[in-house]
Amino acid sequence: MRYCALLLIVLLAGCESRRTPPAALWFEGLPVRGSKADAQRAGFTDCIAMNAQSLRCRRGGVMLWGQGPYVAAVDLLYSDGSGGFDSLILWHDRDQNAVATVGDLLDRQGWRTCRTGPNENQGDQEIYTKAGAPVRLSMDLSYWGKRRLRLLPELNQPTGHCW
Repeated sequence: MRYCALLLIVLLAGCESRRTPPAALWFEGLPVRGSKADAQRAGFTDCIAMNAQSLRCRRGGVMLWGQGPYVAAVDLLYSDGSGGFDSLILWHDRDQNAVATVGDLLDRQGWRTCRTGPNENQGDQEIYTKAGAPVRLSMDLSYWGKRRLRLLPELNQPTGHCW
């Protein structure tokens, strides 16, 4: 009887509820948050299971405000993508500064700039926010490999040092 009780506890401990996909959020015609079906509708059909807990779906030729083309990806939760995604990632395969053109454009459009580092001349991320915008953008300043630009749902989280 003790063995059965112990087995039941071990089995229940291994069970966790699976997340359902978040509600879809689109920005400038691109999916920022949503389900696997949302990603596929937007052309993110080149998918590979990264591990047992994530699936990355990619698409090339992505433009943002006339800038690009970039490679873009969404990272879905679970190897089948059933948990949905919470951000969109853009990068350029050969030009590490290509996503910086979006940052320049955001500056001209009045987006607020913050950096996660200790002063305005260094940091890991440059974060762009604008009152009323449904997203924030985060660009790698310190990077290894490809410099990324991430579009994230605006959740009013801290931004770092702003100017």
